[in-house]
Amino acid sequence: MRWPFLTALLAAASLSGVMPAFAGTELKTDNDNQKADSTGPIRLVNGTGRVPPTDDQPRAPTLDEPRADTTKANLPKANLPKANALSEFEIYVSELAGVLIQRLGSDLMLPSRNVAAVEANRQVPPDYVVGLGDEIQLTLWGSVDADLRLTVDQSGRIVVPRIGPVVVAGVKQADLNELLTRRVGQVFKNFQLSATLGRLRSIRYYVTGFVARPGAYSVSSLATVMTGLVQAGGPSAAGSFRNIELRRNGKTVGHFDLYDLLVRGDKKGDLPLQADDVLHVGPIGPQAALIGSVNRPAVVELKGGETVSDAIAFVGGFSTVADPRRAAIERLSDRNDRRVVELALPQDGGQGLSNGDVLRAFNGMSAALPQAKQYKRIRVEGEVARPGDYVLPPTSTLVDAVQAAGGLTAQAYLFGTDLSRESVRKVQEVQYDRALRDLETDFTRSTSTQRVSNADDAAAAVQKQAGTTRLIERLRAVRPTGRVVLDLTDSSRELSPLPVEDGDKLYIPARANTVGVFGSVFNGGSYLLKPGNTIEDIVKLAGGPTRGADPGSVFVLRANGSVVSARQSSSGWLNTTNGVLQLAALPGDTVFVPEEINKTTFIQEAKDWTQILYQFGLGAAALKTIRN
Repeated sequence: MRWPFLTALLAAASLSGVMPAFAGTELKTDNDNQKADSTGPIRLVNGTGRVPPTDDQPRAPTLDEPRADTTKANLPKANLPKANALSEFEIYVSELAGVLIQRLGSDLMLPSRNVAAVEANRQVPPDYVVGLGDEIQLTLWGSVDADLRLTVDQSGRIVVPRIGPVVVAGVKQADLNELLTRRVGQVFKNFQLSATLGRLRSIRYYVTGFVARPGAYSVSSLATVMTGLVQAGGPSAAGSFRNIELRRNGKTVGHFDLYDLLVRGDKKGDLPLQADDVLHVGPIGPQAALIGSVNRPAVVELKGGETVSDAIAFVGGFSTVADPRRAAIERLSDRNDRRVVELALPQDGGQGLSNGDVLRAFNGMSAALPQAKQYKRIRVEGEVARPGDYVLPPTSTLVDAVQAAGGLTAQAYLFGTDLSRESVRKVQEVQYDRALRDLETDFTRSTSTQRVSNADDAAAAVQKQAGTTRLIERLRAVRPTGRVVLDLTDSSRELSPLPVEDGDKLYIPARANTVGVFGSVFNGGSYLLKPGNTIEDIVKLAGGPTRGADPGSVFVLRANGSVVSARQSSSGWLNTTNGVLQLAALPGDTVFVPEEINKTTFIQEAKDWTQILYQFGLGAAALKTIRN
């Protein structure tokens, strides 16, 4: 009745990892189970019976001893830390730069990674020294057949069946095969052997000083100084990235500078950790910040003698668009004096930096050059021999642009030339938005001060306000194009010598033979232009103005972008359209006949006049009564 209980107990013990890897390993031959050919290979297998440990056999580790198991349950809870808070200097520099600026190297301290598991799965280097607790996977074939997992015991030995104990502690991994081959060869002949390292021992080390989470940690024996720092969360806001000591047996055996690894790729200071080592992080040294047009804006930690050029090299140098000839430095030490000084580079690159200095690199492309020094990129389209993009010298004009494009074609209509300029478009947008805001304000003020006397007036006011809102929305959807109206006539044969600007677009259309008529006419559209036609002739072709048209507001949009209106040739109370209607129609003209906005019906006018006359009658009767 006790055997099932004992079997379950042994199974639970093996699953929990308490039983040693070599527990129960014994030498068996074919004669132990059955008679077999004596010429066959001898088998060294893991037995099912439990063999009491002896001095020559590894003993099972106790629950108190550290194990090389790197499962999540055995990792310290500190492996999942929060990000370190920014220092006061990092906050100050971030406000100056307008973006987040952190210490150089802070992104290497990634606390979310399972450092112990990563180190345990690393490839064992040839110079790795075997130590207590390491597991050796031994495979033999030929005259002897074995596949063993042997753990180095407290005496630094492994016990191979039929061979006996072999001291392997202190032996490099590259020399392990030769040592075991020589030892097994003393007993067996005609065999081959392969010895590799399996599960590695864990070591305990300590992290002290200005670190995010000081304390004791367990990690794989492959771990280095960098591994230990990352597992402890890295230096704190007050900790140094460049003054890290590795102490062993009370003595400093190495110094680690993170910038050697991060900036120069030098790993010689990243020494392997041993059991009971101490990583001590010193206080942070002087700091300086580099912002602006550098490849990696950051706060750097300085050592004695490091200069402006060294700090710029730490962040990868200047960016592509930077001005490498100058930089500005703000010294916090000069609080009561001039704080910002401009440096001329590279002459001033050898100057030293002080604690709290902020070096700003300038953007060489953000400031525009004067027009007299700019080479102009311009696009020429339309009726030219070679339309396309061209780069012209700084003093070029529109005439030079046309010549660069091969000259005009026979169909070119210079009066309709469209010159679009980016600088003009920006100014037009500002002015247009200001005019829309003023118009909206006037409409709002007019609506709020308007008084109504009956329901009809209230409904009319609501309808007028809705129409005004739709008009404003439609006007906002229209954006200026930046067109420049050129001083040309219908008979011009050459463009004006206007200097070009970078980004100009010049379009020269073909000569049109139609005129457009739109608005309050009976049949709006484009009509063929005949010699001698006037604006009135073209409007008549469209059927003439409708009853709701406003003849006093007729205007003509010329092909060159200029406008001729009826109000320009009229004055006084009575506006006439004779001036604009008698003008000669030009190719590409667009005639617009607006709708009359303030229209009233006969009933509304009769009602208003009746009310006026009624009030006039009451006033006359009252005056007569007073006189009597």
